[in-house]
Amino acid sequence: MKEINPIENYSLSLKDALIFREQARINNKTFVLTNGCFDLLHSGHVHSLIEASKLGDYLWVALNSDSSIKELKGESRPIIKEQERAFIISNLKCVSGVIIFNTKRLDQEIISLKPDVYVKAGDYNPANIATEEHLALKKVKSKIKFVSFLPGMSTTALISKIVSTCK
Repeated sequence: MKEINPIENYSLSLKDALIFREQARINNKTFVLTNGCFDLLHSGHVHSLIEASKLGDYLWVALNSDSSIKELKGESRPIIKEQERAFIISNLKCVSGVIIFNTKRLDQEIISLKPDVYVKAGDYNPANIATEEHLALKKVKSKIKFVSFLPGMSTTALISKIVSTCK
């Protein structure tokens, strides 16, 4: 008998997200989109996701794929594989759905999903959102919001702390 992996299939396809998005539009509900790596999920991530969820009816998370993270952060990352990260994030009650994207930037997903609100954590500002994403957000007329983050909380800091305690 084949063993079933309970963490597979917790991310949805862009097609599934588009169907959900259209239903939200029909029902006059606010569709919020955020994105990130969420490697080694920590309280700063969860805090930002909870705050983002307060900005609309449905919060969707676009999760960087393993290959995307390697391109952004180097060969030693991610620590946690994409399906495991999708499983963790999709089981947070503030999250309505998760999609995984394979590129460095989210511009094509933004154009497809046309979120009402796009959210970044407070360590971002209008000047440091990727140009491609910013142009896509303008094109689809999404509101851009920034939510607070917990100072000192980062995956990089967490990895450094783990490494230093192992020495």
